[in-house]
Amino acid sequence: MQTRLQVDARRARLVAAALDRAEQVGIEKLTVRGVAAEAGMTQSAVYYLFESKELLVIAMGEGLIVDITAALHSAFDHTHDLLGIRGLRELVHSGLNAIWPLVEQTADRQLLSYEIKTYLLRHRALGSDDAAAIASGQYRIRDSESRAFLERCAEETRTRWLEPIDSVARFGMATVDGLILRWLVDRDDIAVIAAMDDLSGLIAGKAVEI
Repeated sequence: MQTRLQVDARRARLVAAALDRAEQVGIEKLTVRGVAAEAGMTQSAVYYLFESKELLVIAMGEGLIVDITAALHSAFDHTHDLLGIRGLRELVHSGLNAIWPLVEQTADRQLLSYEIKTYLLRHRALGSDDAAAIASGQYRIRDSESRAFLERCAEETRTRWLEPIDSVARFGMATVDGLILRWLVDRDDIAVIAAMDDLSGLIAGKAVEI
């Protein structure tokens, strides 16, 4: 019997292979057979770990979201003794800027993340319960990570949020979503730098010093 660790490792291997394959053919043309070949596994092994292509796509989307939000937390590795609203703005700005090198290095993966969202929304419209749950569930994962980042930002800078932190997190990451999509279209790095600075100010403006 496979241990939980072995199963998790095999699932991670399949997700990585699926992402590699999807970059080549797109989500709609992604097949279990193609993923199995990419991973060096049998189709039955894929179906043992993921009961359907849809569930595999869900896992792919979750992985891409976590990669982006995890980059936020690297802001705390390089900033110290930042206090008040000015410090909050700098800390938020540092977190947002940490996202961007990852976006630039994985442009094809970022485009793929939008394909995955569209795929799930289309299947939700067709009545898929799994797609309906995960289309919003993926955002809950991202919002949860963003909320944790903002909570720590306020704690570190001795500030507090004037609005519900869930709303602040949702606003911030929805804006980042739009910036990533626009950058994928025009690759205007200067515009992104300016927009990230503006966004940091807008987010910091939703807090007060304590």
